[in-house]
Amino acid sequence: MTNPLLATDSYKQSHFKQYPPDARVVSAYVEARSNPFSESVLFFGLQAYLKNTLLKPITASDVEQARRICTSHGVPFNEAGWLAILNDHGGLFPLEIRALPEGTLAPSGVPLVQVENTDERMPWLTTWVETALLRSVWYPSTVATLSFKAKEAIYRGLLKTSDDPETQIPFKLHDFGARGVSSAESAALGGMAHLVNFAGTDTLESLQAAMTFYGADVAGFSIPAAEHSTITSWGPDREQAAYANMLGQFAEKDSLVAVVSDSYDLDRAVGEIWCDALKDEVLRSGATVVIRPDSGDPVATPIRVLETLWEGFGGAVNGKGARVLNPAVRVIQGDGMTLATIEALVGRLVDENWSLDNIAFGMGGGLLQQVNRDTMRFAMKANALKVADGTWQDVSKSPATDPAKASKAGRQAVVETSGRLTAVRREDLGTRTDMLQVVYRNGKLVIDQGFDDVRTRAMAHLKESVSA
Repeated sequence: MTNPLLATDSYKQSHFKQYPPDARVVSAYVEARSNPFSESVLFFGLQAYLKNTLLKPITASDVEQARRICTSHGVPFNEAGWLAILNDHGGLFPLEIRALPEGTLAPSGVPLVQVENTDERMPWLTTWVETALLRSVWYPSTVATLSFKAKEAIYRGLLKTSDDPETQIPFKLHDFGARGVSSAESAALGGMAHLVNFAGTDTLESLQAAMTFYGADVAGFSIPAAEHSTITSWGPDREQAAYANMLGQFAEKDSLVAVVSDSYDLDRAVGEIWCDALKDEVLRSGATVVIRPDSGDPVATPIRVLETLWEGFGGAVNGKGARVLNPAVRVIQGDGMTLATIEALVGRLVDENWSLDNIAFGMGGGLLQQVNRDTMRFAMKANALKVADGTWQDVSKSPATDPAKASKAGRQAVVETSGRLTAVRREDLGTRTDMLQVVYRNGKLVIDQGFDDVRTRAMAHLKESVSA
């Protein structure tokens, strides 16, 4: 299902007949409207759409397939328009797309993307791409924002409890979401959005996506880890042998290995096996064993495990006055982790003088799947129309029944004032720099953003946020 002529809503196939006859160019923009989830959005994901879709020319077979489907489906088909794109533009969409640099943290209500058709015969094309373009932006941007907000909470905790927060932060939130999403594409795009903020992931599709669309090297990392099937296959009577096998297979000097330890009785496993029967073997290995609780209260349970490990392995008090376990043992809490429980667990750790060095967090479906377009109220709206005499007219909506859905009138620019991004009409830009940069024009990628640049930009925003 890769025909770009079908990557839209059915009703958009009739819109080429609906614009005014003097319409020549339509301008439209994408924003995250004011919403209860976040005051800002970490913009990410547009370049994947540009490379995966808009840099690939449509074909005659695409046109014919779309014609047959639309005709049988009951909607008009703009065959003349698509053949003009095929024959006059080499199958590439005659559009100009401007966007903020990816990795930018923008206030809600600030345009992230603005689109115009460049062939004046095709004013319908701008909003025709809304469906595919909007979902290419809202989903990875929402996941990136959620991941960023978690990173902000964790980073604040590290600044209070760690002697080395900069080294610690990249691996503090691990993506376990691949099995919890609706498709491999969601795993790739959502997992890649998480990697803007962190370097820990078990979503392999995200690594390929970051390579393909942003020129990344391997952007995320993982470690050998047990799951319940590999532990319970040994049976309850051989639970200790299952853990010993993990040590024998993976516990080398300076390595890490994660072992889920709640298959039967978590407290017994930590207190009697890890802190007693296998303690010497753990210490001799020179590795770090990461204990994973996977049930129970998501705040109280990891705290209890830390206390038991402190009694069994000891540790030291760091320069922030926080307890740091013996480096032979650490904890990862992946069960029940949401933004709210991460914030709660970080708060408890800080209050009880535990360094966040001791723990990592994991999220699955809560990171990649439990979001939707309404989480941050993403929308794409037309804002201006160029007519036959060359003048521009404002286009906007202002529903009396929901003023919050009012849209912006006039082509937009984004400017930075006192460190904050704001939207202005393009004709009011003056000598100020428009942060909306041309990234795509007529089938060509104008700016090719690297993954490291996106990460650097996002990290700069994090430091600004925590220092504010």
